[in-house]
Amino acid sequence: MNDKLISTQYKQKAYDLANFDLTGSQSISWESPSNIALIKYWGKHDDQLPQNPSLSFNLKNSKTITNIIYQKKEPDESSIRYFFEDQRNVPFEKRIKNYFEKIAVYLPFLKKLDFTIYSKNTFPHSAGIGSSASSFSALAHSLCSIERELFHTLPGQDEFYRKASFLARLGSGSASRSIPGKAVLWGKTERVTESSDEYAVPIDEQVHHLFKSYRDAVLIIDSGQKTSSSSKGHMLMENHSFAKARYLQANINLEKMLLALKTGGEKLFAEIVESEAMTLHALMLSSNPAIFLIKPNTLAVIEKLKEFRRKQCLNFAFTLDAGPNVHILYPNKIQAIMVNFIENELLPFCENGKWIDDEISNGPKQIFS
Repeated sequence: MNDKLISTQYKQKAYDLANFDLTGSQSISWESPSNIALIKYWGKHDDQLPQNPSLSFNLKNSKTITNIIYQKKEPDESSIRYFFEDQRNVPFEKRIKNYFEKIAVYLPFLKKLDFTIYSKNTFPHSAGIGSSASSFSALAHSLCSIERELFHTLPGQDEFYRKASFLARLGSGSASRSIPGKAVLWGKTERVTESSDEYAVPIDEQVHHLFKSYRDAVLIIDSGQKTSSSSKGHMLMENHSFAKARYLQANINLEKMLLALKTGGEKLFAEIVESEAMTLHALMLSSNPAIFLIKPNTLAVIEKLKEFRRKQCLNFAFTLDAGPNVHILYPNKIQAIMVNFIENELLPFCENGKWIDDEISNGPKQIFS
């Protein structure tokens, strides 16, 4: 599908998504994972469009579980009530309301429904582990399921997940990548024919079996809310001195990463993943104003990992998202060695000794009761 036309096509099809019959209340549930970016998305333009392609692995245990109860809206009632971890969350409820207003041009039936949304995470939110990605992905997949139920649209899986990715992107750019697939690419590139700036696509067929069994140990250095949001960081890229060089670098790194993933090149994989992580934080540190998200224990863990890798001659990589927590990506065959090292050497650097033993997964899925 031509990505230059997809917004227009969804708007045109929206005329058929306004009138429906619905008696009583219905519910839909989805769970969607966070994803860990290998090639980072940092810098956007227009309506949540990326300045460069990004690529990520879907995780399994770090996820958001969302249940939506919906019915025809009654007069004088709030159209959206949002509960996070069983508590009414008014700030995020406002964000969801704004999001629904934004995407109503594609889903006009939203204005005629009353929603009660229950959401929970299996990992700390607002700590730089991709909670916005998993949250908006679970929400977008749920909304596409509601569209399918009310109007019998989106019959094909590819069509369903393309629209879910498109809608998720409008809430959080990285949420577009939390779609089915172990490895997912978002952003137009000549290297992947079906790629688009408006939605993400899985690239599992281009990934060596070695990486499909990779694990991700997420070390919780600090679970507190970030001092600066990713949205602010993206805005600061607009006038960043190194922006053009970064976007060029990202495209070069993507080409190398696709080669590493295809051939099973673990050393090249680690080189690129770690360079991308350090570049991300270098961009934040050199922004105006500067953003400081790395903690002393983050750096201590990285030094420990480098020393351990050198002495043991093992293949693994570390990375960071926009936060202080460290992800260790490693092949399943060395799990026992890595877990032993984490529990004996790295836990003192983690908040309350906490870490998440995660792995690469196939992405979000609907929950049937």
